[in-house]
Amino acid sequence: MTYHGAVKVGGAPDVRELAHLIITKVAVGPYDNNAYLLRCRATDEQLLIDAAADAPVLLETVGSRLAMVVTTHRHRDHWAALAEVVAATGARTAAGRIDAEGIDVPTDVALEDGSVLRVGQIELTVRHLVGHTPGAIVLVYDDPQGHPHLFTGDCLFPGGVGNTWGDAAAFDSLFRDVNEKIFDVLPDETWVYPGHGSDTTLGAERPHLPEWRERGW
Repeated sequence: MTYHGAVKVGGAPDVRELAHLIITKVAVGPYDNNAYLLRCRATDEQLLIDAAADAPVLLETVGSRLAMVVTTHRHRDHWAALAEVVAATGARTAAGRIDAEGIDVPTDVALEDGSVLRVGQIELTVRHLVGHTPGAIVLVYDDPQGHPHLFTGDCLFPGGVGNTWGDAAAFDSLFRDVNEKIFDVLPDETWVYPGHGSDTTLGAERPHLPEWRERGW
């Protein structure tokens, strides 16, 4: 089956099999959050992005082994199940340094712009984007046998950047960071896995950057 990334709460996960990495996407919780399980093919080590809600669903997806849970930002809908998942698996926790204080579960690894996380033999590069929250992060997997894969939390969606609630300065910051740290350095083929809803690619979104800038959200 071809990966499509269209998942719904209560429905089956969608699985993408790359040469070195398996990505499982599942939708959970009342806000239709996406959680992503990354498994290194060579070592079977696993990392979960956003233990958002529905701990039993996440634990069923994870199985018995989980090395780390990365939280993309401080908003509770992205870490509501974190304590339960960590208690069940013993996984370490990671989050952007600036947002860590807003997450009730202690952060073991404070991430900065340019930090590198390893899942077995897989490397994920951290980018810090300011605007949706002060310490939000995105993760980039640059597939050596394909195109990059970008896990954006609530910083980038199909159709626009994340919510900045009418704060012009926050929008300016997020729009600038999304341009400079994502669109300016990654190719159109880059696949985008957002914190809610369907996936997209940078190529699909790039032509709309001027209209996002004009409308201010």
